[in-house]
Amino acid sequence: MLILHCPYCGVMADETELHGGGEAHLTRHGPGSSDEDFHDYLFAKENPRGVHFERWRHVQGCGKWFHAARDTATLEVFGTYPAQTTEPPKAIRKAITAKRPGWTWRGFSDPAK
Repeated sequence: MLILHCPYCGVMADETELHGGGEAHLTRHGPGSSDEDFHDYLFAKENPRGVHFERWRHVQGCGKWFHAARDTATLEVFGTYPAQTTEPPKAIRKAITAKRPGWTWRGFSDPAK
């Protein structure tokens, strides 16, 4: 069973208390954007086997959205952080690279910088 820490209320919640919201850190283009940008936002998801950043909502608790970094193959959770954060915190990126040498976030060679 997947257990995530809610960064807002501090509860360790299992997946029955949460609701998944898909991939985190998507770029949302505004009015006047191209059809291709809109298509990519709706349909072009990463969905990798391995490290993935997701949105979760603590439905049975505080009701707030947060992000989680986890491995989709092993369900290992590297950490959670507020949804307003625009990129994964350095501590979480360092935890991932410590266990997954060579891992990069969005093509950056040193994800912990």
